[in-house]
Amino acid sequence: MNFDKNLTSIHAYICADGYVIKNPKNQKHKYYKIGFRNKNPVLLKDFQNKFEKVFGSKPRLIKGQRCEIGSKKIYELLTKEFGSFYSKEWRILEMDNDLLPFWLRSFFDCESWVYIQSHKNRQIGLDSVNESGINQIRRCLMKLGIKTKKQIKKEGRIFRLLILGKENIFRFKDKIGFLHPEKSQKLNEAIKDYVDYFWNFPTDKEKLNGFLRKFLKKKVRIRRKRFIRIISKEKENLDRLAQILKTMYFVDSLIYERINGLRNIYYELNINKRGEINKLIKNKLIKDIFKNVQRKTQKDRQFNL
Repeated sequence: MNFDKNLTSIHAYICADGYVIKNPKNQKHKYYKIGFRNKNPVLLKDFQNKFEKVFGSKPRLIKGQRCEIGSKKIYELLTKEFGSFYSKEWRILEMDNDLLPFWLRSFFDCESWVYIQSHKNRQIGLDSVNESGINQIRRCLMKLGIKTKKQIKKEGRIFRLLILGKENIFRFKDKIGFLHPEKSQKLNEAIKDYVDYFWNFPTDKEKLNGFLRKFLKKKVRIRRKRFIRIISKEKENLDRLAQILKTMYFVDSLIYERINGLRNIYYELNINKRGEINKLIKNKLIKDIFKNVQRKTQKDRQFNL
């Protein structure tokens, strides 16, 4: 058998939601069945097409239910080559790394879910009763640079695999992805839900000036009417902003490394000289933070007189 991407995908489909069975020994009626149960028409059609390419026979497709064929020859080929496909017994075959994404995609298309709690929790997960199979999947994902977390559920009867974190989820999309339309859409939504921590400043000078007015309005924090600060998780953002302020508006600033209560590092750009702040005010990049202070001082002087 030619172990290519089509056969790799078929194997994963059957391990996840399929069956390779024959009649019980005590039953007179003989049958040999290979099938794939799934409600998604895209996956069913994909299984049907790939099966025909590999074995030269086209399984019967029952829309929204399954794709199935009866064949003693194909049954014996599959069981001899791959062994059992039962829930607790299937295993991933030894294969080249370039075939791994095809196996993993078909398996995740069937068994996984994508969960999004906006700006808090994004994850790809799957459950299986086959702990050995889950461990194999973890090792395969690690070969592709994707880290996972394993959990044990229902008193050891179910094993859960989770893909967490921006880097791992982005890598899953890049290396594996989904054929399943709804899961593919959900994965794209999960990726969009991540905040882009890197600031993209326009290169055109006129556009940059307008961009900075809106940008600083959102980002500037005023401390006790004396100085302003801008915070970012990425020092690169503030280095670039400091350079722009210096070259375009001759504004000097300072950047400090800080640590919050959770021991996470962040960075802070400070402009603490009145003259530098006035340059920003003059260029209409920020509001006049001294205006109310000046009025208050004048009223105090009049009162004292």
